[in-house]
Amino acid sequence: MKDNYAQHIAYLVITALTMIAGYAWVQFISINKPDQTRLSEQVHFEFITVAGPIQPIPAKAHFEPGWVQLGKSLFNSKLLSADNSIACASCHLVNYGGDDGFALSTGFNNALGERNSPTVLNAVFNFRQFWDGRSTDLFEQIAGPIHNPIEMNSNWPQIIDKLNNEPTIKQAFVDLNESSITKNNISKAITLYQSSLITPHSPIDRYLLGDKTALTLQQQRGWIAFQNLGCISCHQGRNIGGNMYQKLGRIDLIQGSLKDDLGRYTVTNNPNDKHVFKVPSLRNVALTAPYFHNGSVATLSEAVAIMAKMQLGTELSEQTKQDLVALLNAFSSTEVMQK
Repeated sequence: MKDNYAQHIAYLVITALTMIAGYAWVQFISINKPDQTRLSEQVHFEFITVAGPIQPIPAKAHFEPGWVQLGKSLFNSKLLSADNSIACASCHLVNYGGDDGFALSTGFNNALGERNSPTVLNAVFNFRQFWDGRSTDLFEQIAGPIHNPIEMNSNWPQIIDKLNNEPTIKQAFVDLNESSITKNNISKAITLYQSSLITPHSPIDRYLLGDKTALTLQQQRGWIAFQNLGCISCHQGRNIGGNMYQKLGRIDLIQGSLKDDLGRYTVTNNPNDKHVFKVPSLRNVALTAPYFHNGSVATLSEAVAIMAKMQLGTELSEQTKQDLVALLNAFSSTEVMQK
């Protein structure tokens, strides 16, 4: 009871603070990466802020088209893997939810990954990358799969050598006034492409912006339940998640194989971080089954029931569960700003 009360108070505080800012005002924000990344270009998003803890995806953004196109080519290039068999796009299918639909992805030499591939869509709005938050941004994240022996199993000198022998890609760098191909400008291009993979105009975004017909009656019931139950305490912000860490099994014990992964503890070695993960974004969640960090849960309905019990200490009625699943479908958009 105390935890549910705290969640409700947190929601009210977040809502009140957001309402102070006013309703539907436009804000131009440039996402700048740290100086050491040499990422001089900016990604400009035209945000619209509304009252409440969940914010709509910007429908307008401005990117460097040459860099984005080069990043797309590199994202889809298998030259980034040691044996030229795997691309970023192998595990992150932009047109199908931004992941690959498998519990664990297949990497170098048919090795299975250790965690479920997260969606690349809207990843630019996450405050950290990877399930355990070990990378601070998309630029830093890129090196992880490249060097991981069970993913791409490659290295920068090998990749640079192969790209230098691809005339089209080499010319693309020249056209962008790059004197040579480096790990920094490879990462820069992929980062700018990934930053463009945002999905505006979902039903929940249209609803937040004032179109009260955007959600069905069932989805509106789900929206009320989502707030009253406390789901919104963690799944909030621009990405409806992705902006904090949370312990899995906060109220009830972790179920089944979910407890095998110690989460952020593997990064920090802090006992308090056992089973702590970055809260995943719920945007496009209906398109990214299976669920959880190990992909062990096949359906959204089952995932909702598990989360309600583990995180909120609540047994959902069948009607409430169906209403929440209907709402989660309203978090999806088939429109990807850049493909």
